[in-house]
Amino acid sequence: MSSLILLLIGLGTLFLVFNTRDEINRITAMISGTILLIWGLALTPLSFQLLIEIVSVLAAFSVCMRCLGCGFNRD
Repeated sequence: MSSLILLLIGLGTLFLVFNTRDEINRITAMISGTILLIWGLALTPLSFQLLIEIVSVLAAFSVCMRCLGCGFNRD
């Protein structure tokens, strides 16, 4: 339960980053939101961690394939 609370606070803090204009508050919110997200993900059950890891690997793979031109030669 504490992991869900930390994840929600971290996401809320990162949402606050986009709504503030002051640079110091933006940097502080970005750092604290990132720390809270990492801490929340570290406390989540293993099945949720694996789900997040699989989704992030698939997202990174699709971006890499798009950057590489899906295997086509760029010449």
